[in-house]
Amino acid sequence: MVTMIPSVKAMLGSFAFAIFWVLAVFPAFPLLPIGRSGGSLLGAVLMVVFEVTSPAQAYASIDLSILAFLFGTMVVGVYLERADAFEYVEELLSWKSQGAKDLIFRICLVSAITSAFFTNDTSRIVLTELVLKTARKHNLPPHPFLLAVDSSANIGSSATPIGNLQNLVIATKANLSFGTFLVGILPAALTGIILNYVLLLCIFWRQLSSGNSGGEHAYEEIVAEGDMSFHRLSPGPVPQFTHLHFQETGSGLDMQDLTPKGDFRHRSCLSEIDILPIVGSESPGNSSTHSNRRSMFWKSCVYLITTGMITALISGMNMSWTALTSALALAVLDFKDAQPCLDKVSYSLLVFFCGMFMTIDGFEKAGIPRYLWEMMEPYAQIDHAKGITILALVVLVLSNSISNVTTVLLLGEKMAASAATISPLYAKKAWLILAWASTVSPNLSLVGSGANLIVCENARAKAPLAYNLSFWSHLKFGVPSTVMVIAIGLTLVG
Repeated sequence: MVTMIPSVKAMLGSFAFAIFWVLAVFPAFPLLPIGRSGGSLLGAVLMVVFEVTSPAQAYASIDLSILAFLFGTMVVGVYLERADAFEYVEELLSWKSQGAKDLIFRICLVSAITSAFFTNDTSRIVLTELVLKTARKHNLPPHPFLLAVDSSANIGSSATPIGNLQNLVIATKANLSFGTFLVGILPAALTGIILNYVLLLCIFWRQLSSGNSGGEHAYEEIVAEGDMSFHRLSPGPVPQFTHLHFQETGSGLDMQDLTPKGDFRHRSCLSEIDILPIVGSESPGNSSTHSNRRSMFWKSCVYLITTGMITALISGMNMSWTALTSALALAVLDFKDAQPCLDKVSYSLLVFFCGMFMTIDGFEKAGIPRYLWEMMEPYAQIDHAKGITILALVVLVLSNSISNVTTVLLLGEKMAASAATISPLYAKKAWLILAWASTVSPNLSLVGSGANLIVCENARAKAPLAYNLSFWSHLKFGVPSTVMVIAIGLTLVG
């Protein structure tokens, strides 16, 4: 039976949520250009002002464990960059390469693995420039390789709770350990990566069969002003949990700031690595050798601590405290004032999440999501194929319109509660289905997520390697890939 909802409360809550959504999608909205974080807080404040929720309830809705995990992983990411964690990726892509088809397979694999353990934003930023350089070096068209980076990053990040924000939310709310999450999604993710690779080969076989096919002319595409503004005002959720952030300008998203001046992997919060004081005077040669040894020792310790963090997460230890402990261990090991590194944390992203938690909690109390779910629930049971298909389609549409993180926050607990009435085992499966569908869904189009736009805008900015990955060229591959990968993956999730 569908529950009736108070009309005034529902209208006010919907208005506050609409403000939040518009500014999350269009942070430079001309009538209220206060950005994503400002819009998130505005939505939360309106929920309280309109008495849709109380101040105490709003504060209680903030999930501190998620915020702590985000903060810890961002700090670890800063130290990994200082330790040149990605400097060997380009060599790995080119090492004993057997041609374009082998290269695109390596890109798919590397993009998926790095996304699973270092977030899909970081993977995209690092690999986009490397792919452009490699394509130019071998006179290959960049288009299929950029699509490989973009699509594989989403598929790979689905496998772990730390691959993206929506997975982190799901793992926290469902109380799923790292290992349980990995086992439940990994078969679908591996199959999805292989299927995605096969589709890339089928669609771009001719371009990949000839090194000269489109190689020189591929870089000659010019970005029209209209096309640029289209992408900057396109829907997409907030970037995922790295210290990288969007800069909001008068015309929309400026992705330039996602890519630092110079090479990404050489950005550091301190110019020199100095752990132990140098006592006495040394010759220039000895000083250089000693400095190199200290640098190698420090980098090795960073990699060791990061590996330990991932191992602890896989073993089922508390995710937020594991991330915080690892971040603090790196700060102590650095033996310097940590403020310069802490300044690189994206606090605006943490603020955005606080506001989003409060806004969505208020929207829930307004009754609209519950009302819509009660209408859909009889047709979306996960104990039969038709119900799973309907759920996946709903998640696909919502993820590409209101963002996958918002979709997870609105649908997750309702899906799990409905599935639990059938069997307790179905509750876990419902969460994993939501994780899989919401993560792969943004592959549908270039504007499916802000993370997709990282590849597009990063490729534009890399003069003289600049390349325009257009909306329609992405869509031609994105539609068949997304539908097939989600469909086949759903049979393996759980």
